[in-house]
Amino acid sequence: MVRPRPSFRHAGPRPDHRAPEQFSNRGRANDDSDGDDFPRRTPRRTPMACTFCRGRKLKCDGRPICANCNRRGLPCTYVPV
Repeated sequence: MVRPRPSFRHAGPRPDHRAPEQFSNRGRANDDSDGDDFPRRTPRRTPMACTFCRGRKLKCDGRPICANCNRRGLPCTYVPV
């Protein structure tokens, strides 16, 4: 004979459960400003990467001898695309 499964009733949210709207301002001040006080910083884009950085898909700083080539002791060459 097969026993019936016990039924478990959900008693409601757990004590540590938080509603999704409590996550919206996590780590930010709780004010209604739209953030116009500080413009968003965008990283400066290098116009052209050197051959080594392009081949390895590294972030090139665009200097005559970039930091990646300087660290490795490689010649830093720029070829127009």
